[in-house]
Amino acid sequence: MANVPSAQVSLAACFVMAALATPLATSAETPWPSKPITFVVSYPPGGGADLVARLLAEKMGTTLGQAIVVENRAGAGGQLGAAAVARSTPDGYTVLVDAGSFAINPSLQPKLPYDPAKDFVAIGVAALFPHVLVVTPSFKANNVADLTSEAKSSHLSFASSGNGSSQHIAAALFMQNAKVSMTHVPYRGGGPAIVDVMGGQVPVLFGNVASTLSHIQAGKLKPLAIAGSKRIPALPNVPTLQEQGVNGSEMYEWNGLFVPARTPSAVVNRLSEAMLKALAAPEVKDRIVAFGGEPFQGGREEATKFIAAETQRIGEVIRRYGIKPN
Repeated sequence: MANVPSAQVSLAACFVMAALATPLATSAETPWPSKPITFVVSYPPGGGADLVARLLAEKMGTTLGQAIVVENRAGAGGQLGAAAVARSTPDGYTVLVDAGSFAINPSLQPKLPYDPAKDFVAIGVAALFPHVLVVTPSFKANNVADLTSEAKSSHLSFASSGNGSSQHIAAALFMQNAKVSMTHVPYRGGGPAIVDVMGGQVPVLFGNVASTLSHIQAGKLKPLAIAGSKRIPALPNVPTLQEQGVNGSEMYEWNGLFVPARTPSAVVNRLSEAMLKALAAPEVKDRIVAFGGEPFQGGREEATKFIAAETQRIGEVIRRYGIKPN
C-alpha cells in the first residue's frame, strides 16, 4: 500500500467531517412553529373577523402545537392591520385575518400603504357571510318587488357603515341590477346604521348577516332577501335576490387569512392545512352556520382565485358609481 502524506490524510478527513456535519446541521434547524403565532385581526373585537379568528385560533393552535394569540389592530377600513402584517418578518408567525375590505381597498383607496397582490400570500378563505336586505319593521315593503316599486315611485334612502363599505357596494349592485335609485346615507360604522334602520330614520340596509341576524330574530329588522347564491339555514324562509328576479347581486362579507409575501412555501402550506382541518371540525362549522355563514369550499388555489375575482368585480362597481372613501 502506497504511503499517503499525513497532510493529505488530514485534509481528506476534514472533507469527510464537513460532509457529515452538513446534514447534521440541517437536521438541527429549529422546526416551524417553535413559538406562538399571532393572528392580527384588522377589525375590532366582537365583529365577524374577530369571531372567525378566535374560532380558528384554538383549533389551528392545537394542530400546529403552538398557541395562537389574537391581536385586534383596527382602523382605516382594515388598512392598519394589513400594513402591519405586510411589514412583518415573513416567517409565518404573523398572520393577517382580514375581511371583504381586502378586495375593496385596492380600488377605493388611492394610496394604500401596501400592495394586496404583491405583499401578501393567501393561506385561504375561512367563511362567507352573505349580506341581507333588511328594512324597518314598519316599512310597507314585504319583498323585493314591493321595494323596487316603492323606490321607483318615491324617494328612498339606504344606510351603510360608510362610503365604499361592503354594505354600500351591495346596495350599489342591487340598484344597478334592479334598475332603481336610492340615496346613500353613510354612517361611521355598522352599529349606528343598524340602530337608525331599526328606528325608522332610514328604511333600507344591506347588512352583514352576522351583525343583523339577532335583530332579525328579535323582530327589530324585517328581512326581504339574501344577497347570496342560496338560502341560508339561519333564515330558511328568506329567499335570495335571484329567486326574486334580481340577478348578479351577490355580496358577501368574507374572512381570509394571509401572510407576508416571501413566507416559505412549506410554512404557508402548514398553515393552510391547519386551517382546512379547523374548518372541517363540526363545532367550528356549526358556529359559522349559526351566525348565518358557510365555510369556504376550497383551499389556497381556490381562495386566491376568489379574492382576485372579487377585487375585479368590486372595482368595476366602485368605478361605475364613482365611489370615494369617507
